[in-house]
Amino acid sequence: MTAYAFQFQGAALKALPSGALFWPAQDTLVVSDLHFGKSARLAAVGGAQLPPYETRATLERLEADLSTTSARRVICLGDSFDAPGLDAFLHEDERLWITKLQAGRSWVWIEGNHDPGPVALGGEHLAELVLGGLQFRHIATPQAVGEVSGHYHPKARLSLRGRSLSRPCFLVDHVRLLMPAYGAYTGGMRSDDPLLCDLMAPDAKAILTGATPAAIPMPRGVA
Repeated sequence: MTAYAFQFQGAALKALPSGALFWPAQDTLVVSDLHFGKSARLAAVGGAQLPPYETRATLERLEADLSTTSARRVICLGDSFDAPGLDAFLHEDERLWITKLQAGRSWVWIEGNHDPGPVALGGEHLAELVLGGLQFRHIATPQAVGEVSGHYHPKARLSLRGRSLSRPCFLVDHVRLLMPAYGAYTGGMRSDDPLLCDLMAPDAKAILTGATPAAIPMPRGVA
């Protein structure tokens, strides 16, 4: 597995190709915005008819990252489910799959804006977590230092050989780290959106996900 290693607030971190964050010193894997159950919710309200496989696809990705890193702690940074209560409607095999992944690990569900926490599942349920000098929460706060958050699903738009491409990415500056969405059926907010441009420092970097993660200056204009 190729990962992008970088320093943030004195912590040596690794951005994984999947969009997960690994902190070796804390034996911790961080994922954000899993959005389990999105296809079921959309179908129930007459929205897009997506194949109902996103929970399995996301769990396969998570299981692979846990196997590769052998992390003993998992932090899910909110919006683990696409709406409150969807955790109670998991297929039994998916519920057992999550239980298997949790076995022998510390597992923290951070409260999100879509999902206050999957109370039907095991693990610890918190509004936020401070660990090793870093603050883990779902939505970034204006005055935070050493904050790791999700919510915005950042994507970087690039121009390559005359083609415009969009890749999920981490956004990082000297005080804040924004995680990409980990879920299989998630959209994203372009890094040149005024909200993200105001939130991140002028020298912020985008760490692109994919087979070979790489860091570039955070794109702030249309490529």
